[in-house]
Amino acid sequence: MSSTAPSSKPLSRPGRMRQAGFSIVELMVALVLGLLLIGGVINIFMTNQQTFRTNENLGRLQENARISFELMAREVRQAGGNLCGATLMANVLNNAGTAWTSNWDAGVLQGFDGAQVATGIVTTGTAVGERVANTDAVRVLSGGMFDGVTITSHNAGTAQITLSTINHGFGTNNIVVVCDGQSAALAKLTSATSGTSAVVAHDNGAGINDNCSEGLNFPTDCSSETGNSRAFQPGGFVTHMTASTWYVGNNARGGRSLFRVNAAGTEEIAEGVRDMQLDYLLRNSATGNLDSNWVNASAITDWTQGAAAQVVAVRLRLTLQTQAAVGTNQQPVERQLIHVVNLRNRPA
Repeated sequence: MSSTAPSSKPLSRPGRMRQAGFSIVELMVALVLGLLLIGGVINIFMTNQQTFRTNENLGRLQENARISFELMAREVRQAGGNLCGATLMANVLNNAGTAWTSNWDAGVLQGFDGAQVATGIVTTGTAVGERVANTDAVRVLSGGMFDGVTITSHNAGTAQITLSTINHGFGTNNIVVVCDGQSAALAKLTSATSGTSAVVAHDNGAGINDNCSEGLNFPTDCSSETGNSRAFQPGGFVTHMTASTWYVGNNARGGRSLFRVNAAGTEEIAEGVRDMQLDYLLRNSATGNLDSNWVNASAITDWTQGAAAQVVAVRLRLTLQTQAAVGTNQQPVERQLIHVVNLRNRPA
């Protein structure tokens, strides 16, 4: 009987595949490539973020510059003006010279160098709202160029002015400029009720804060109750008088800003204004000749309307700074901008 010996050859198993995986070298290469990719993405993100911060800060700087120049230049341009274009101004306010906001005769435009004390501003210091040392300031008085109400009639005997609307916006103790084509007058309203009456009064009364006279004619006469009286013509205007001083001060965030102070208080206008320097161009009142050079405020000794040399233009130089350190040297970006303002209300 024959027998067959078992074979030593292993049996094959169809369908079974040989298993394989990443080697340690392949895994390390993949990790390095992944890190390089992630690093590139992070670098792009950081670059875009820095670009965004830079553009945002530069945009804010430009916007602050635009606001500063637009608002300040508008007031400087209208210094001493009124809606009627009258050049003669009577001032019947009691003790007009004791407050800078009503002292028209001292000059409707007055500048202050960094070393000069500016009226209406706290002495230079470090507190919020105080003027920054060695920065210029400028004071502007105007007849209110943007809120005039038309005069319907004026009874000089009763010191009452009838306006074209009951919604005139005036109130008792408001300081106003009354004008027509002949002259203008600065006075305080002794009675006014907005929304119910179109009549406002400028009586001299008996109080020390009232007007020295009812008469609003030029020149001012405070020697009697009626003073130098005349009736302003229909078609004239009554406007709020504006008085403001512009300067660079400390803000509440540890930086500097452009500020505007008036009789109502101090307001912050634009952030990031580090410095303000002002120059003035003079014209000889007798000959009409312009000076050849700009001068600073300390070189001008007479700012009144009758001065031999009148300021006809102001050169504003503002230095602005971004809020964040977005410069290439890791410092805030600074820009100095210049704007020239011609005064409209100066006789040719």
